[in-house]
Amino acid sequence: MEPLKKVTGIVAPLDMANVDTDQVIPKQFLKRIERTGFGEFAFFNWRYLEDGVPNPDFILNQAVYQNAPILVAGPNFGSGSSREHAPWALKELGFMAIIAPSFGDIFRNNCFQNGMAPVILSQAGVDTIMARALRTPGYAVTVDVEGQRVFDDDGFSESFEMEPFRRESLVEGLDEIGRSLQNDNVISEFEEAHPARW
Repeated sequence: MEPLKKVTGIVAPLDMANVDTDQVIPKQFLKRIERTGFGEFAFFNWRYLEDGVPNPDFILNQAVYQNAPILVAGPNFGSGSSREHAPWALKELGFMAIIAPSFGDIFRNNCFQNGMAPVILSQAGVDTIMARALRTPGYAVTVDVEGQRVFDDDGFSESFEMEPFRRESLVEGLDEIGRSLQNDNVISEFEEAHPARW
């Protein structure tokens, strides 16, 4: 997992509440056994018309938002089933940080496990970012994971809370396996002191 200390870039606005994981990545695309190849199917029912043509009315289809690193959304983003494919799909679209007033708990944990920053801001803060992004395509912010702050060049700034363990894992680029491997010598010493009995 790559370290994620700070993300600066265009904000893609998804002005919707209660976007669940089935909307992020519909169930018919969960048959792959790899962790890749899901990006093209993210928001499938909104991104494409029935004939498979990109939907011109879906805001994330606008050229300016292609590979935008930051998504801002309404409350309860990522609710629903626990599919880890949802952050995989969003990361393949280029998102490294998602800003919302609240998240589905399992989705939020899955984001951390996959090197993405799910940032909870106040409703007022999200409303400000959303309004600026909708008013000015190409509007950008910085998500400072290390400093726990979101800010732009127009005077907006809001701090956010993040569990120290989660923040450190993102900043250091460590998932749970990486964390365990930091204690490789302790694990080896334990195994030597407690040999297998069979």
